[in-house]
Amino acid sequence: MPFSKLGLSEPILKAVAELGYQKPTDIQKQAIPVVLSGKDLIAAAQTGTGKTASFVLPLLEILNTERKLRGKRIRALILVPTRELVVQVESSIHHYSKYLSLSSMAMYGGVDAALQKQRLIWGVDILVATPGRLLDMAHQRALHFDELEMLVLDEADRMLDMGFIDDINKIIERLPA
Repeated sequence: MPFSKLGLSEPILKAVAELGYQKPTDIQKQAIPVVLSGKDLIAAAQTGTGKTASFVLPLLEILNTERKLRGKRIRALILVPTRELVVQVESSIHHYSKYLSLSSMAMYGGVDAALQKQRLIWGVDILVATPGRLLDMAHQRALHFDELEMLVLDEADRMLDMGFIDDINKIIERLPA
């Protein structure tokens, strides 16, 4: 089955083809249609099987609409446990959305928060963040969740193992229903 049978638009298909993706992996074949249908999804797969594409590609498809962002707002939030994973996931988003008019941003601790606050001023379609820095920015009112449409907990098991349960609960309490 080719990617074109999964319900993805031409700009996304073009970006995926340029990255050398020839056909979807098992997790992608199963997850992409579920996410595109608007259903919640819990998935697990081995490292290297294309999990990131399995949630990012349909997320891009859903968000690829003419919509004006308001300042300090985000449309999708991807929470990950480490800065390395933030950078990796945001890089994938950048490559997959090459032909779309969507913005994305990586947010994690250990770097100057002022630059991240500045980037949030105009709003961001997709924010990839670690829980601690996200809560810090929310406490500083640099970010609001009232326009959030999608939440992804990437490597949720690892975040729980690392002790982020309280942070995740605090974040979820702030999100719209």
